[in-house]
Amino acid sequence: MATTRKPTRLKEPVKVRTKKLADGSESYYLDIYVDGKRSYEFLKLYLLPEINPMVKEQNRATKAAIEAIKSKRIIELTHSKAGLKKTSVRSKMLLDDWMETYLAEQERKGARGGKLLRTVCRLLPLYRKKVKMGEIDKEWCLGFIDWLQHTYKTRWGNPLSPKSAADYVGYFSTALNAAVRAEVIPENPIMTLAPTERIKVPESKREYLTIDEIKALIDTECPREDVKRAYLFSCYCGLRLSDIYALRWKDIFLDGEQYRVSTVMQKTTTPIYLPLSRHAVRWLPERDGEGDELKIFAGLPAEPNINKVLAKWAVAAGITKKITYHTSRHSFATMMLTLGADLYTTSKLLGHSNVKTTQIYAKIVDSKKVEAVNLVDSVFD
Repeated sequence: MATTRKPTRLKEPVKVRTKKLADGSESYYLDIYVDGKRSYEFLKLYLLPEINPMVKEQNRATKAAIEAIKSKRIIELTHSKAGLKKTSVRSKMLLDDWMETYLAEQERKGARGGKLLRTVCRLLPLYRKKVKMGEIDKEWCLGFIDWLQHTYKTRWGNPLSPKSAADYVGYFSTALNAAVRAEVIPENPIMTLAPTERIKVPESKREYLTIDEIKALIDTECPREDVKRAYLFSCYCGLRLSDIYALRWKDIFLDGEQYRVSTVMQKTTTPIYLPLSRHAVRWLPERDGEGDELKIFAGLPAEPNINKVLAKWAVAAGITKKITYHTSRHSFATMMLTLGADLYTTSKLLGHSNVKTTQIYAKIVDSKKVEAVNLVDSVFD
């Protein structure tokens, strides 16, 4: 009777391995063995101690990215003998896998804009699922841009602003540029778009309150005291609502006789260290022995509801402008420039990485100066 041979199990040429590091994390690398030769590829991706659910989710994303890289390397090795170009093999990689790999690498580097990039990673599958990198051409990109502008709605049911849509396309383009450098795709199709095919972002109109209007709000009762305090606090320090939501008592401290706030801005992940004026401190709620880790403005409603409260408050104060919470940040910027602070200092107080962003407020102040000077003509003509 013939002996039945067990099928020979083929060994994978690429294996994932880890190396323990002193800080308790593990560094991932690939062990590649081909034609009797061994080489290693250190991925600069790390498995972190799972101290909370956020880290656990990050580890899950990292593992998925590593498996995608491993599969990509195996395909490359398999096809290289057939003389295929790297991009022809790598372009079969799914867009979702590439974006996850790119996001993990950016987070490892501590790059700015992680929140926006995560949003782009979430939006792409909503537009089209199971897309291969090689399928992303100019027509695909134009379709994505059109979808962002005319179909997609935010969780509040509103269309995206041109600025937000342009930001998302910009971050997607950056990820495609990285794919070109990694030889996943031969070119970035977004770079081939004509100016008329790109999203046009109108110069933003920064609504703000004058000093007299801020005084009017102070003298007017607001439907919610916590909203009034949070809004006026931002008028005197320029923090965004996302930063107000996250602000804890430990972030505010007394440095000699000067109160300061030290936090990381939620939008840009930029550390910011600000002095607080006496009027800013005045609008902080009573602490009553609250612990350092507790949020200062706990219990604030969601942004749409805050803006409804602000609208009623503004009407009661005799203000006809349409104000939202972000108006407080604009008001702080224009107030600083109006009172004589220089552009660079104001930029740092706002946490802007580029002073050009702050120049928008300078234009507003300059236009008000022109109006003031022209009042002379109306008096003497």
